[in-house]
Amino acid sequence: MSVRIGIMGYGNIGRAVECAIKQSDDLELVAVFTRRDPDSVKILTPSAKVYKAEDAEKLTDAIDVMIMCGGSATDLPVQTPNFAKLFCVVDSFDTHARIPEHFANVDAAAKESGKLAAISIGWDPGLFSIARLYSGAILPNGKDYTFWGRGVSQGHSDAIRRVEGVLDARQYTVPVPEAVEAVRSGVNPELTTRQKHTRECFVVAKEGADKARIEKEIKEMPNYFADYDTSVTFITMEELKRDHSGIPHGGRVIRTGATGWDNEHKAAIEYSLKLDSNPEFTSCVLVAYARAVYRLNKEGKTGCVTAFDIAPSYLSPKSGEELRKNLL
Repeated sequence: MSVRIGIMGYGNIGRAVECAIKQSDDLELVAVFTRRDPDSVKILTPSAKVYKAEDAEKLTDAIDVMIMCGGSATDLPVQTPNFAKLFCVVDSFDTHARIPEHFANVDAAAKESGKLAAISIGWDPGLFSIARLYSGAILPNGKDYTFWGRGVSQGHSDAIRRVEGVLDARQYTVPVPEAVEAVRSGVNPELTTRQKHTRECFVVAKEGADKARIEKEIKEMPNYFADYDTSVTFITMEELKRDHSGIPHGGRVIRTGATGWDNEHKAAIEYSLKLDSNPEFTSCVLVAYARAVYRLNKEGKTGCVTAFDIAPSYLSPKSGEELRKNLL
């Protein structure tokens, strides 16, 4: 029996979720919900239909798990608790500091309805979080380091586009190679934000705009660029479309530590990703966790969970017997 999936929202993530579902034989996309005109949304799955967002409550019996694809910082804190009253849900909420608050709100809604919700699913938070948990438990005498990139930061790119005189922009987060190698050497360096990453900005300015002012405003922007060594390169729209149209990303989590009675031996654990498409990979993670949420809810689990709470076997379409035979 296929797990029947609904998608709330159909931007970059929604389209990528649809493609990820197509790759999974045990999942079926049955509905897409949008706040736009449904007739304006063209999906690729012939058997699925597009509905208005407010019609979702009419399809509670037709959907096993709803994957939330709205804007994480603004939409999901409202949408996920509301939809958890109707469906089992999975979301990718990624504002780390607000996860405890979001968890509490979703947990209350899901427990009231008898549904299960998995929040903050993706690769960070998500897979990288699990890597930090595992490595910290295994090497308690050690230190975590997380490096992001080289990849496009969509939030930072949006911040540049809000600067007066900017037509479009892409921002890349880039790990400092010397910092990565220092961590791998096992010396447990103390690294500042500036020492770990640089930021590369490629900017298309409006005709006649003051480029010196734009560059200064970008480099001094608090919470985005002020704490980093930042380069600003002005390019044409043609160059932006030709050279910076993709959304690659990735990164690595490294924990270095010591073992032995006197901590005489070094040890390191590293988990890394290199992604041509950040949205497509994130969607693959969401889809795997939708399978897990469905299974756990069938076993009676309700409320809210994170990636920490779901055993790996629930993510796989393979049976326990197959996993023990082929992967263990």
